[in-house]
Amino acid sequence: MASHTLSAIVIPLSALQPSQGNYSSASSPLLPWRLHPTNLSTSCVGRQLLIRPTNFKNLASKRRPAIATVLFSLPTAKTDRASNEKIPNWSARAIKSFAMAELEARKLKYPNTGTEALLMGILVEGTSVAAKFLRANGITLFKVREETVNLLGKSDLYFFSPEHPPLTEPAQRALDWAVDQKLKSGESGEITTAHLLLGIWSEKESAGHKILASLGFNDEKAKELAKSTDKDYVMNYK
Repeated sequence: MASHTLSAIVIPLSALQPSQGNYSSASSPLLPWRLHPTNLSTSCVGRQLLIRPTNFKNLASKRRPAIATVLFSLPTAKTDRASNEKIPNWSARAIKSFAMAELEARKLKYPNTGTEALLMGILVEGTSVAAKFLRANGITLFKVREETVNLLGKSDLYFFSPEHPPLTEPAQRALDWAVDQKLKSGESGEITTAHLLLGIWSEKESAGHKILASLGFNDEKAKELAKSTDKDYVMNYK
């Protein structure tokens, strides 16, 4: 059997020098001396080791605080009005529905968040007037997922989409339609999930519209839902 030899290293006393002043000023507050930078040679690895005092301040500065991001608005393509203070806020349920839509897009491994994902997000959130209206008319999350796969097919991507899959053009227009309709109404309050659902329905050629239509949603139901657009902003983050 091969034998291994471990050589011990003796640190000369000259490498250890008492610190100036009291012990709290030393690089290591627990020792009454400081270890000066010294080159030591070891037969274990055949290399020189450079020993330096630990700088605890540098270690502490490398620690990054945890950052939590909360979304209080939804993206808009109309940047000219993005800074307008008169733009109504989105309701908390609408914002959560949007977040769930992004998650659904990632689950299906789609590269974008489309109107079909926005529709699924509304149903995943589940507590809004729009979600309850859909379920009352037989439109469930399971059915929408099934219709989405039938219409768009299964994704062949072998990885999840980005944390925030970019919106498709129809999905972005659906969001902007919801904002526009709220502004046109002249009423106070927030932009609700019902506005978002009607925005999806307004995109006639979108996947979301086609899926809704295939499950029995129509213009008459859209008009009925429109009467409840401002009854969905009870829950908020304020």
